Amino acid sequence: MSWVKQLKNNRLFKITGANGIVIGFRLVVTLGVQRILAKSLEEYGIAKIGDLRNILAMLTSLTSLGIFSGMVKLVSQYEKEPSQLKNLLSTSFLFTICGSILSSLVLVVFAEPLSVWFFDAPNYVEVFYTLAIVTPAIGLHRIFNAVVHGMSQFKKYAKIELIAYILSAGLTLLGLYFNHLKGVLIAISIGPFIQLLTLIFIFGKTLKPFVAAVRPKWHGRFGNALLAFTLMSFVSNILLNSVEIYLRDILERTLNINEAGYWTAITNISKNYMVFSTAIYSLYVIPKFAKINSRQGFKKEVFHIYKTLLPLFGVGMLLIYLCRDFVVQLIYPDFNGMTPLFKWQLLGDFVRLAAVVVAHQFLAKKMIKSFIASEILSMILLFVLSLILIPIYGTEGVVIAHFLRYIIYFGFVLLLIQRYFSKRT
Repeated sequence: MSWVKQLKNNRLFKITGANGIVIGFRLVVTLGVQRILAKSLEEYGIAKIGDLRNILAMLTSLTSLGIFSGMVKLVSQYEKEPSQLKNLLSTSFLFTICGSILSSLVLVVFAEPLSVWFFDAPNYVEVFYTLAIVTPAIGLHRIFNAVVHGMSQFKKYAKIELIAYILSAGLTLLGLYFNHLKGVLIAISIGPFIQLLTLIFIFGKTLKPFVAAVRPKWHGRFGNALLAFTLMSFVSNILLNSVEIYLRDILERTLNINEAGYWTAITNISKNYMVFSTAIYSLYVIPKFAKINSRQGFKKEVFHIYKTLLPLFGVGMLLIYLCRDFVVQLIYPDFNGMTPLFKWQLLGDFVRLAAVVVAHQFLAKKMIKSFIASEILSMILLFVLSLILIPIYGTEGVVIAHFLRYIIYFGFVLLLIQRYFSKRT
């Protein structure tokens, strides 16, 4: 049948399918690990793990100075030019060395105040010392991962993600067994090192010809291009995670630690299924948009992505909503306070998916001002709307704010894209 043939030849569907297998296995592992953590550490532990994951997300950007999306775009552009790829990697290594040294110094010098700030006690300094040691691995993993994405090696990416996640999950459980919450936090901190080793093991042969001759060196052509992405990543990544940490703190102070744990739990579930789309953005959307220069071509590709992704996500999210009570008891037993959060979180994530697909045009075309403006608007909306709605709706106010901000964000992004193409005609 013709539609079956079209499906087989649909590159986006192939990437979606490959990642679907990984996400399926990952969800199974996550179900078990999150259930054990929830039973053992309760709401307080889940909230503090959420803080650490926000810190790791910021370090992921800081250690490579936020050049991941720029690397994906440039690797896709110069994939067939080995000499240019070496120059690109030389420049990216220089970024990573600077970012890693700076991050490590901050973590070591401020380990005790950071421990008190995030974990309410000075005896978690080992977590920050561990992060300080691991930061070079975080930066290198980010660089090599960008090469995998830029070359659209989605099958190898899927294998890397699956193996690394299983190993990291096993390490997390060992940490829980030997040292309760602190052990879990240290295990999660070591996770990026495991990801790097897995990537090198699976993708090392492809990387070796480029990396062997690479020396950290500034190449102005690539350095200047990557600096623009540094700015965009900092605005997006640092702001988002800072806002999430602050909102979790507000929930803890104005309501209680349990409510902070409920919100962290629902965002954990969200992040697990949204990983499915995150890989597609860098493996498919950015390289594809980078090569499209006409309004008509852009529209055609966006609708193609929507036709492939939105029905799959829509059905999946509907099933999650209908089975929300079962999901809560399966993953987070006794976290009954998170059940009302599903509706708004899922609606917000669906709108977010549609909006962020289009917004990746900013990264593909290096539309710095548009990207920064849209990200700042998104963060301000989440922050302000949450502050307004938390006193009225409690924790549910944060997820309502999540939904409302993406509706406004989507409209703003479409307006900026429209203006971009209008200027080109």
